[in-house]
Amino acid sequence: MGIFVLIIVIGIAGYIVQARLQSVFAKYSKVRFPGGLTGAEVAEKMLRDNNIHNVRVTHVKGHLTDHFDPRNMTVNLSESVYSSDSVAAAAVAAHECGHAIQHARDYAPLRLRSQLVPVVTFSSKAAMITIIVGLLIMAATNNELVCWIGVGLIAMSALFSIVTLPVEYNASARALEWLESSRTMQGAQLAQAKEALSWAARTYLVAAVSAIASVLYYVFLILGRRR
Repeated sequence: MGIFVLIIVIGIAGYIVQARLQSVFAKYSKVRFPGGLTGAEVAEKMLRDNNIHNVRVTHVKGHLTDHFDPRNMTVNLSESVYSSDSVAAAAVAAHECGHAIQHARDYAPLRLRSQLVPVVTFSSKAAMITIIVGLLIMAATNNELVCWIGVGLIAMSALFSIVTLPVEYNASARALEWLESSRTMQGAQLAQAKEALSWAARTYLVAAVSAIASVLYYVFLILGRRR
């Protein structure tokens, strides 16, 4: 019963954090960036200041779909960030450039996360069917091996979420450090950018806790079937 309550609490927390992120982003999307730079211009300036010249800044469709892609060395900014001169756009653009700097500096957690991508892609597809087959085998033969293999596959997604935490928090820290040291943003606007990035980081924290709870759910499920 306890694990079910935990999952419900995490689900509610995730909804609250996501709603708050959307609210904060909408609020600071209306606050004009004092320097007048667009998200794209902020990104290009941050990359230049960090001597990164092999990364292109481009735009992608969607809302808050911003990301750095190391495969083609691009910082991809969403439509609401690329051409906007708001505080929120500057913060998001700087955060994504933080990932580009991590890649250029060979930041260990980012390298580990990249190495986990193909493993997690496979495990996320195979985990549920493995668990279901394992439970059927366990019901018929009391053999738990396949079930535990399924739990191991689910645990890979949890590991990925945990590794993602330092990657995202560090990217935000790099973004805020540059925004302040370059005098691109100061005072109230810097505090607003920090608030926006803090709520974005919390979505990853909730995702990590949720992934851990999923692993615990299946562990207790298997142990319960054993009894």
